[in-house]
Amino acid sequence: MAAAAEIGSFAAAPALRPAPPTAAAVAAPLQPRRAVAARALRTATTEKVADLTAATNGAVPAVMHSEATTAITSQALDANSRRKTKIVCTIGPSTDTREMIWKLAETGMNVARMNMSHGDHQSHQKVVDLVKEYNAQNPDGNIIAIMLDTKGPEVRSGDVPEPIMLKEGQEFNFTIKRGVSTEDTVSVNYDDFINDVEAGDMLLVDGGMMSLIVKSKTADTVKCEVVDGGELKSRRHLNVRGKSATLPSITEKDWEDIKFGVENGVDFYAVSFVKDARVIHELKDYLKSVNADIHIIPKIESADSIPNLQSIIAASDGAMVARGDLGAELPIEDVPLLQAEIVRTCRSMEKPVIVATNMLESMINHPTPTRAEVSDIAIAVREGADAIMLSGESAHGKYPLKAVKVMHTVALRTESSLYNPTASSGLVAPSQALLNEEFSSSQLSKMFGSHATMMANTLRTPIIVFTQTGSMAVLLSHYRPSSTIFAFTNEERVKQRLALYQGVVPIHMQFSDDAEETFSRAISSLLKAKQVKKGDYVTLVQSGVTSIWRDESTHHIQVRKVEG
Repeated sequence: MAAAAEIGSFAAAPALRPAPPTAAAVAAPLQPRRAVAARALRTATTEKVADLTAATNGAVPAVMHSEATTAITSQALDANSRRKTKIVCTIGPSTDTREMIWKLAETGMNVARMNMSHGDHQSHQKVVDLVKEYNAQNPDGNIIAIMLDTKGPEVRSGDVPEPIMLKEGQEFNFTIKRGVSTEDTVSVNYDDFINDVEAGDMLLVDGGMMSLIVKSKTADTVKCEVVDGGELKSRRHLNVRGKSATLPSITEKDWEDIKFGVENGVDFYAVSFVKDARVIHELKDYLKSVNADIHIIPKIESADSIPNLQSIIAASDGAMVARGDLGAELPIEDVPLLQAEIVRTCRSMEKPVIVATNMLESMINHPTPTRAEVSDIAIAVREGADAIMLSGESAHGKYPLKAVKVMHTVALRTESSLYNPTASSGLVAPSQALLNEEFSSSQLSKMFGSHATMMANTLRTPIIVFTQTGSMAVLLSHYRPSSTIFAFTNEERVKQRLALYQGVVPIHMQFSDDAEETFSRAISSLLKAKQVKKGDYVTLVQSGVTSIWRDESTHHIQVRKVEG
């Protein structure tokens, strides 16, 4: 782009507020908006602030510091030394204490996940209270968001007094009669199990740890032959290869858990076994009726969800690639391709995406990961996932802190090879030409998000954005700038939610009526936290759907030198 090419030659000058257009720019007649989007931004001269100011009337003056290039490029390999990919940790018996939650947060946890398939409301209430206590004591530090993961319509085997050893070739039965547990028959918790399976179907236990082929069935029993044996314990998850259960996506238990989430103001729901967009709309309608501001992350894990992927994600606030059940209901060799497709779809819709399940499975029992697990994390980061998740590793594993540390270091190392704009394009989204004759506010925001990313990448500066809704911070995250996005917001709920987005560091701060005074306080807070230092340059963005200080039609991008 022409604007980026001219950065090194911009002249110097001092200004605290956006500089006015030059006389030539003021005198120039207004041009059609389409022409403005297609041509280079005009340049003008000031002394200290690099400032891009745009209005919907098409006048887009730009001014830049002429000596900025050398100083700015020298500041930054620090600019991308912070991990961008977020880490979701499932909290369980290994980590549900005050000490462990503090240590997880300090090691790298960004989102605390409560798995409602385990525990009760009392145990989960303890986790909610501890996370909120941590956030209250660390207002300027790492913010931990809370995710409630619904159990969903899981089909599980019944309780067994002792594990049953299944051997290859053995006959074994599942019955809808409750309370049955013998050496060759156990109960299932789902009455329609009989109707959902047919002779020849493959049943997978625990996501494929054991498998059985259906031979025949009666009115209340499914008769099988063991293909791959193992130890059958109580309440093991059952899948039918290539099929989804006909249960509703949100069960009665789920609704009770959802209400628990509303009462506690959680930040996200991860909704299990979503088959189509209807369940998302149903849950959103409920949340609206109770005035609850909670974002919905569907778990893509059922065979039925794949044909409806686009509509599910479009209706939602993101997605989770839940690879365990996805690989049980569909051929396991399809999972890597589906993961890439789900990540790509979320990114195209500017929605956050989490890659989950088995990422460091061996670390449940071992202090070091397999090399394949390390590669798995790196692949998810390269594909552009906003977050990667630990399940059993942090919930009941022996080495939860080491698992978080591995995720942190692998993600950080992988990112260091991706976010180098001088060497490769990495994950930075390409700029999109705006070809419509009329600009919408959304199109203008996208244009400025793209240009702010381009400027920050070229000058190697962090980005500071001021947002009331989070929309511009989310948009900047979508463009994947090389350095950190410091998102200042005066809304606590927005701050909590932004903790999930790749590259975003959310910071709560009350905005004053004076923009310059707010800018100054923001930069001072970053100096105090040692996020920037005197002499650094920062790219400052005022833009988004909701106006804060500016006129509704005006957007600003500025590059400023940090003064002590």
